[in-house]
Amino acid sequence: MSETLVPRGWRYADHIPYNTPASLDDLHGPTSGTVRVQEHIDTGLNPVYDIADASERWSLYVKVVQSATAAEQAAFLDRTALVELWPTLMLPQQCRAIWEAKFPELAATMRQIA
Repeated sequence: MSETLVPRGWRYADHIPYNTPASLDDLHGPTSGTVRVQEHIDTGLNPVYDIADASERWSLYVKVVQSATAAEQAAFLDRTALVELWPTLMLPQQCRAIWEAKFPELAATMRQIA
């Protein structure tokens, strides 16, 4: 029996594969009404979000950015709303870094509030 050792400094969080859309212009999600997401995005009993409610919209965006496929991100996220919410979203460091490396416009919103 051989033992496999995890290398020193290896962190699971650094290896989570986060999806991103090809372009922010692909994001044409709803700007009103309610949205129901799949259980791999939100495991809650009733994963429905009212986009008119600021806190529900924020929660939806956090979960979709972290856990959705690129196609789901395009369906659930609105480009303008994402750019507006981006500085406030509580995201894992690696997730934020991947999105900001691909979309410098998002990183620029962080510099504007600093």
